[in-house]
Formats: sequence, structure tokens, C-alpha cells
Amino acid sequence: MLTDTTTPDRQQRRCRRHQEEGFTLVELMVVIVILGLLATIVAINVLPSGDRARVEKARTDIATIESGLEMYKLQNFNYPSTSDGLQALITPPAGLADPSRFQKGGYLKKLPNDPWDRPYLYASPGTHGAVDIWSLGADGKDGGEGTDADITSWQ
Repeated sequence: MLTDTTTPDRQQRRCRRHQEEGFTLVELMVVIVILGLLATIVAINVLPSGDRARVEKARTDIATIESGLEMYKLQNFNYPSTSDGLQALITPPAGLADPSRFQKGGYLKKLPNDPWDRPYLYASPGTHGAVDIWSLGADGKDGGEGTDADITSWQ
């Protein structure tokens, strides 16, 4: 005859171990709160980086456009007029005195839009220099502060 060799001590330990499996609701809630705090900290630190990156992209685009304008001026002896606009860096303007001086392929591969998908503004002669190039920032309006501030070639 087979006898049960399991002692009451072993049965109690096995039963306790079975009851201790898994997580309690309190433990799960603590983990969720910690994850929420970490997500908040990351969001607060990462989201402004996108705004700074857009401003830097606009400054880089403006510097590239200025370089194209300088090349245009070297070959054509003046900057494109305000009415010709920045498009004159891609295709020869209609009023160009000597179209043969226009660089084959243009002075820029393509004309970028600002990071908010609006065209850069251009004036020649400019109020602040020989030419002015600017973006109206995130809000698309003159002036502003922070990410809404204008990004310009003269600052």
C-alpha cells in the first residue's frame, strides 16, 4: 500500500508558493505610475527638441539660399529682383539681361520650403542688407517669440 509521504509542512509551503504567484494590484499600479512619470519626463525633454530642430533647419536653409544668391550675383552682377523671387535660383528669370550667364542647372538643386511648409520670403534690395530672406516661424505671422519668432538672414 502506498502511503502519502508528503508532510503537512510541505503541503503548506506548496500552497503558500501557489498563492504568491503573480503580481498584486498594488504592485501593478506602482509600476504603471512609475512608467507614467518616466513618459512625462521624456516628453517634456524631447518635444522641445523638435522645435529647436525646425529653427535650425530654417537657419541652414537660409544660409544655403544666401550661398545660391551669392553665386547668382557673381555670374549676373546683381541679385534677382524681389519680383523674380527665389525661383530665379532654379530657372532663369524672364528679365535676365544675358541668359547665357545663368548657370546650367541653376544655383540650387531645388528651392526648399521652411520647416512649417511655407515658402521662404525674399526681398531685394532688403531693408536689413542687400537681400533679406526670412521665414515667419511656426505661427506664420510677422514677429512672435519662441518658436513663433521669425527666422531671418540678418540676425
